[in-house]
Amino acid sequence: MQTCPSCDRSQAEINRFCIQCGCRFDGTASGPGSRATPTDQLNLPILYGMVAALILAALFPPWEAPPSQPPEFLGVHFILSPPSTEAVVSRMLLTIELVTIAIAGMYGAFLFRKK
Repeated sequence: MQTCPSCDRSQAEINRFCIQCGCRFDGTASGPGSRATPTDQLNLPILYGMVAALILAALFPPWEAPPSQPPEFLGVHFILSPPSTEAVVSRMLLTIELVTIAIAGMYGAFLFRKK
């Protein structure tokens, strides 16, 4: 067992950080009560943009032509004019769209993180 130099709590030897105060055990802590601070933070405006894009994608899903017509992706064309009553929401395209937006948003937030 090892003891935290900051809060005097007993820790397992395998721990590199104190589970109570977050102090690093290799002596890099700046003093009593210091906490390990993350050096990188995700870019929150990009994450908020991703959430907004996901909400818009869910409100305006991609449409497909009715089964009686040849296959055609109607997409954004019907945001201003609603589709015919026979048109159907493409669940596959909606899933692809939502997953792509989520992955791109998380990757962008990581790529443009604040250091």
